[in-house]
Amino acid sequence: MDIELIEIQEFLANHPPFDQLPEETLARLPKRLSVRYFRRGSPFPPEDADQPYLYILRKGAVELRDPQNELVGKLAEGDLCEMQCRQPSQGSDDQGSTAEDTLVYALPCADLAQLCHDHPAFAEHFEQSVSNRLRKALDVMVDAPATGTGLMTVRVRDMVNRAPIVTAPDTSIREAARIMSEHQVSSLIVMDGERLAGMITDRDLRGRCIAAGLPTDRPVREIMTEKLQTVDMDTLGFQALIAMTRLNVHHLPVLDEGRVAGLLSSTDLTRFQSSNSVYLVADIHRAKSVEVLARIGDKISELQVHLITGGATANHVGQAVSAITDAITLRLIELAEAELGAPPVPYAWLVGGSQARREQSSHSDQDNALLIADHARPEDDPWFAALAKFVNDGLDACGFIYCPGDVMASNPKWRQPLRIWHKYFANWIVKPEPMALMLSSVFFDLRPLHDPENLYAELQERMLEKTRSNRIFIAYLTANAVKNRPPLGFFRNIVLIHGGDHNHTFDIKHRGTVPIIDLARVYALSAGIPEINTIERLQAAAECGALSKDGSANLIDALEFIGTLRMRHQARQLRNGQKADNFVSPDDLSPLERGHLKEAFLLINTMQESLGQRHQAGRFA
Repeated sequence: MDIELIEIQEFLANHPPFDQLPEETLARLPKRLSVRYFRRGSPFPPEDADQPYLYILRKGAVELRDPQNELVGKLAEGDLCEMQCRQPSQGSDDQGSTAEDTLVYALPCADLAQLCHDHPAFAEHFEQSVSNRLRKALDVMVDAPATGTGLMTVRVRDMVNRAPIVTAPDTSIREAARIMSEHQVSSLIVMDGERLAGMITDRDLRGRCIAAGLPTDRPVREIMTEKLQTVDMDTLGFQALIAMTRLNVHHLPVLDEGRVAGLLSSTDLTRFQSSNSVYLVADIHRAKSVEVLARIGDKISELQVHLITGGATANHVGQAVSAITDAITLRLIELAEAELGAPPVPYAWLVGGSQARREQSSHSDQDNALLIADHARPEDDPWFAALAKFVNDGLDACGFIYCPGDVMASNPKWRQPLRIWHKYFANWIVKPEPMALMLSSVFFDLRPLHDPENLYAELQERMLEKTRSNRIFIAYLTANAVKNRPPLGFFRNIVLIHGGDHNHTFDIKHRGTVPIIDLARVYALSAGIPEINTIERLQAAAECGALSKDGSANLIDALEFIGTLRMRHQARQLRNGQKADNFVSPDDLSPLERGHLKEAFLLINTMQESLGQRHQAGRFA
């Protein structure tokens, strides 16, 4: 075979979906291709083609724009331009042009149709969107026959096997206890007609009745829990587990189309998973010292490995680890108050960064702050300084190291009354200087963890009002967000780290997941969306029209795919006794994973450019 044809065959064999073709088919394919070269700025697909073609980019780049001239896609080496081969119903009004000198291989659409007919695995690539391909790749990645996978796939409906035991709000405590004993249950749902009014548990009977000396002839409404977290019948078992962990509860009412259908308990979950974060949280709440909490903190890496081995995605791990961190932080606050006495004025302990977004991996550094009521006096600060030191030191002992940038409550700058926090945010938004933009990843992602007086709500509401109406701030924030570019060229060996401890790797966090997190923050702040979690921000942005539904779904799938690759990389390191990091070598990925990762990176780059153009970020870069 001609050496040029061999080179084309080898190129195709290393790029999806051609890597799905049998070797003999692949060997015949180069003879069916024509080679074309286009100068930068040329229309694409070319207007002088003699028939419709599938174009395979060998070198160069192509930009695709919609009729409104918005950037909707960017193609690079190995990518396909298939618009001419689509059915009329799948047609597109998008127009392209070469962004640099470009070399392509052209395959007639008739030949592509025959290949799809003969090879179903090859055809799947053209039948699915980028989002669907990433979702399928993620499903394959987490589909492991390992211990503990049950909660990743089982639905709540499969674990609820009895009708709920219910009573009315006016039922006496004594009668409610009798009903629970008769039915051998540890909890009872309280219904006011068709409305879910509350729930009582054995713990309520002990703590709110017996220990409090309340007469047992009083109605159960006086001891029941009224504000309840519920789950739907189709909720995944793992999501129910996360809810129990975060709230430190052992029972969740189950709804079926709004009607109470049952009660899910932690005992039900243990039938599918014998060791989970619910028990770690229970241990945390019983801990009497920082030393005990530190021993529990040592188990978080083990939990991350267990979850990944069991088929968890990055979102699952982030929710679980963040729930553990929340529980440790809250217990440290309780221990501190027991030692220091009652707080002199109300306050809120705020968490930032990945913990606030519930996207932590094991042993992240800590980001936190204190919001103090305005009527605090200068002589009150020593109490809050002692609280901050106790909690920050305790988190460090538990493996959540001190923030390298000193963004912690122990820093007096981040331990301030409400009025000062209002000034901080007003200045950051009105004068978006580099330091303010650097802090945006922490302070515009704050979440109140301990806030008995609901102090943070006013601060967040006013902050979102300002960001939504300040176009200059959003432009600066966008310009800052699009600086972290995906390593689009690393399959061409041009943007890998060379030399040092991380030779021949790329940073999958700062070049992969962080760009999506930054994009989601811009969508949220520009639309006044209160959600903090990245996936929830992207979903909310689609619901309010700040982002297209396809764009939202694509970014969510890209985040989950890249994030799960990162978590699997860290799990391998932890299993091998190594320190977890974010530096991945392309050699550790399968050809299919590299192909999907490239698609995800191209998608991120396209969304960055589109958002940058929308907010004219180039003026503020």
